[in-house]
Amino acid sequence: MSESQRIDPEVSERSLPRGVMTVLICGAIVITLGMGIRQSFGIFLKPVTADLEVGRQVFGLAIALQTLLTGLLGPVAGMLSDRFGPQRVIAAGASIYGVGLVLTGFAQGPGSLILTLGGVVGLGMSLLTLPVVLGAVGRVVPARSRGTAFGLVTAGGSFGQFAMVPGAQALVTAFDWQSAFMLLSIGMAVAFATAFGLAHKSNAASAPVEGEDVSAVAALTRAGKHPAYWLLTLSFFVCGFHVSFVATHLPAYLADRGISASVAANSLALIGFFNIFGSYIFGALCSRYAKKYLLTTIYASRAVLFVLIATLPMTPTLALVFGAVMGFLWLGTVPPTSGLVAQLFGTRYLATLFGVVFMGHQIGGFLGAWFAGYLFDTTGSYQIAWTISIALGVFGALVLLPVGEARPGRLPTAAAS
Repeated sequence: MSESQRIDPEVSERSLPRGVMTVLICGAIVITLGMGIRQSFGIFLKPVTADLEVGRQVFGLAIALQTLLTGLLGPVAGMLSDRFGPQRVIAAGASIYGVGLVLTGFAQGPGSLILTLGGVVGLGMSLLTLPVVLGAVGRVVPARSRGTAFGLVTAGGSFGQFAMVPGAQALVTAFDWQSAFMLLSIGMAVAFATAFGLAHKSNAASAPVEGEDVSAVAALTRAGKHPAYWLLTLSFFVCGFHVSFVATHLPAYLADRGISASVAANSLALIGFFNIFGSYIFGALCSRYAKKYLLTTIYASRAVLFVLIATLPMTPTLALVFGAVMGFLWLGTVPPTSGLVAQLFGTRYLATLFGVVFMGHQIGGFLGAWFAGYLFDTTGSYQIAWTISIALGVFGALVLLPVGEARPGRLPTAAAS
């Protein structure tokens, strides 16, 4: 049967490990808070830049720095998680993240904004990432259910965005942006407490840890010899650029085109709401269809959507429809991407291996946040940024087509056979 047809479901065992629901729920809560707060930062772009009298590229650079730190330190966080346990890594990340949010409220200029919102928050986020949480989930869930589980946990981040973006807008309106940042830090206290629910260890009888018993460095070295691993990283680079560009600049882009702040916030919130469904559906489809074709569908659809938002006359309806459709495609890339890493290279060092792929996502995110702001400050428009996003969408739709999907739990003997 060809890969364009249905692929057989991955082999699963009789039952889920004891405590797996605790891991799933706690993982979803951590992602809900960590990603929900992060995705609300676009609300702050206009008030922060106006109050501090800085350009949009300065705010974009702060977001880009936190994104880059999250990517560069992601593999380190994955190794620490595989070695010491995800609960310790996430608790440390939540603490630093919360301190960074409080310190951002005291920022007085471009330097302190970049140091706090970019550096300190970015350091905390690097320990509170999808690779760490999904690594914990992947080791307690059988192979057949892994895509659905990844989709459910990823959907938590979407719910966080749906809930927190309007909440952040309300805080800015009721108080000011400084107080809003400080109040958001409360969410990190909750994440800190929730982290310890991820301490559950895999049950070898029901969720075997796949992959050879080698060191993390050896696993990385072996995976790095396969082109499929780097093609996955390139495709996730595209996702990072898209997500960071839209999350950071969409509210300002809509405001520039005459859309009210409340509608812009609702558009961003709809991204979170509809990705609850998108993440779950694409995760569930991972057990039935070739994952690379799911990714091709997502990236191609994004390219079409970006053409529409960049060229059609802007109305509140279009802004809200864009948020809904983009939301369905938002983090639908995570279950098939992480699922392919687990399928091709095993789950023994999933947090570490996916951490490197996630680094590609965050490097793309760095450019999506900063370069779009730079282009706006130099040209007075986001049109070039939208054009780049469209081109990257086409690239992302094509780059994984050569990848072969090996049977679960087996390393491929040739990368793209």
